[in-house]
Amino acid sequence: MNGYQRITAALRGDWPDKVPVMLHNFMLAAREAKLTQAQFREHPDLAAKAFIQSVEKYDLDGILVDLDTATLAGAVGVPVALPDDSPAVCHGGCLPTLEAVRDLAPVELSNCRYVNHWLEIVRQLRAYFGDEIFIRGNCDQAPFTLACMMRTPGEFMMDLCDSDNREPVTRLLEYCTGITCQFIRLMAQAGAHMVSNGDSSAGPAMISPAMFVDFALPAEKAVIAVSHAESLPYTLHICGDTSLILEQIARTGTDAVELDYKTSLDAAHAVLKDSVTFIGNIDPSGVLARSTASKVRTAVQHLLEVFADTPRFILNAGCAIPPTAPEENIRAMLETARAFR
Repeated sequence: MNGYQRITAALRGDWPDKVPVMLHNFMLAAREAKLTQAQFREHPDLAAKAFIQSVEKYDLDGILVDLDTATLAGAVGVPVALPDDSPAVCHGGCLPTLEAVRDLAPVELSNCRYVNHWLEIVRQLRAYFGDEIFIRGNCDQAPFTLACMMRTPGEFMMDLCDSDNREPVTRLLEYCTGITCQFIRLMAQAGAHMVSNGDSSAGPAMISPAMFVDFALPAEKAVIAVSHAESLPYTLHICGDTSLILEQIARTGTDAVELDYKTSLDAAHAVLKDSVTFIGNIDPSGVLARSTASKVRTAVQHLLEVFADTPRFILNAGCAIPPTAPEENIRAMLETARAFR
């Protein structure tokens, strides 16, 4: 099997010949290619070469194309800081009042500079690898998290607590759903084998499980439906401990979930193993970046043993791997996976 076939098998629930590996490593790939994050975000050709170098260096099965967590927010008007050697970040919101949602203008993402950079990276990778390596085009933020960025987290949490805000909150989420769905359609046209979004503001660290079902879940289902309409599998990423909402996540229709190391492995295995592919979930900072190769092997071996009874598994970190992760730790992760079974 090649990398594309290996990951496709895991998504379908068929046994691959060995554990598939697809790393969330854009910051590390840039650092190993001697690129700053500014160079990486501004030059799609350099970013594509960095991903190619990483795949060939570590013999990866797939590529997770990512640039930052602020591209869609910037496209809809959220102020964004662009540091030289760290990913872009939001700097405040763009909706001073919830009522201002009525005045939001449509946004055409195909005209947005950084959206086009993501798409060009995917096009170049698909042209280079074809169907040899699996390409996951991340589409930045899911609707709930994008809405949170537009209002700022503090304001949006207050909005959700007031039942009188139901109509404008729903309108905002519908607006954000349209934005996210645009990106998914564009990513499909660019040639990605899979699309994904992050919805970390929708996790239990921020909102209750009841709020997740009420506000985030409908938008996630809508986005996933668009992905499937484009004939692409979908991955949902949520940071933090998602143990309380695993069953609800499984009902979104997502093909895979990429979850943080804080989520209970036993709970994730019990809920997901027969229906949803689990991607993750090694601690990117505490284990991969700051631990020893020996401890990396121990953590990876334990994770592989928990999911050894299901083909629905893809090894990854639980979130983005820091650029400071030592090469020997990444190799220890890969070697443990390749030797398993």
